[in-house]
Amino acid sequence: MTTIRRIVASLLFSSVTLGPVTLSAVAQPKAGHLDEVLRQMDAASLKFQSAEANFQWDLYEKVVQQTTTQKGTIYFKKEAGKTVMGARVTSPSTKILEYRNGVLTLFDPGTDHETIITPKGNQAQMESFLTLGFGGSGKEMAKAWTISDLGDEMVNGVQTAKLDLVPKDPAVRNNCTHMTIWVDPVRGITLKQSFYMPSDDYRTAVYSDIKYNQGVDTKPYQIKTDSKTTTDSH
Repeated sequence: MTTIRRIVASLLFSSVTLGPVTLSAVAQPKAGHLDEVLRQMDAASLKFQSAEANFQWDLYEKVVQQTTTQKGTIYFKKEAGKTVMGARVTSPSTKILEYRNGVLTLFDPGTDHETIITPKGNQAQMESFLTLGFGGSGKEMAKAWTISDLGDEMVNGVQTAKLDLVPKDPAVRNNCTHMTIWVDPVRGITLKQSFYMPSDDYRTAVYSDIKYNQGVDTKPYQIKTDSKTTTDSH
């Protein structure tokens, strides 16, 4: 898998964890708990305006038994009811990503090359992955995933709902057998995720120092290029 593909995969199908993560025992789910969590996420999605965080993305590939790690910062904003995302990878090399109006753009300053990825009618699918961590509603989640309630669990001092998600879309299941997420339903922010693939590869990511509804300086995420552009449709 190329570096660009790894970045896209980490972004669209990343699993989120906070590192170092402190987990406590999982409380068994009570009757009606899942419905309450989804209602809280619905309410949180209406309040969500922006979030910015540091991240670490890890991709483990079983065939080569190797983990690829990327670090940087990321933001999510709601503009006119739609999700805008920007990410700046700073290690091991600089990459800039932007998701806007259903199009994902990747820019490599080192080569001055820009890649535009259009999802070919799968914008809703891409959006569902993006908003899964920040600002997505419970209703949106239930439309895209079959949800199992695994109870409450403390993650770094925050009470989260632990949910297991199986994609309803067969095309998505070709890449993702299921995801486990630890979501703070009050803010609508996922603190931890685990993403499992048919190949037995898995992806993790780290979000830390989260700034919630504090406004975002988007200048560090701006793409400035005079390069040739590659368009890739999926």
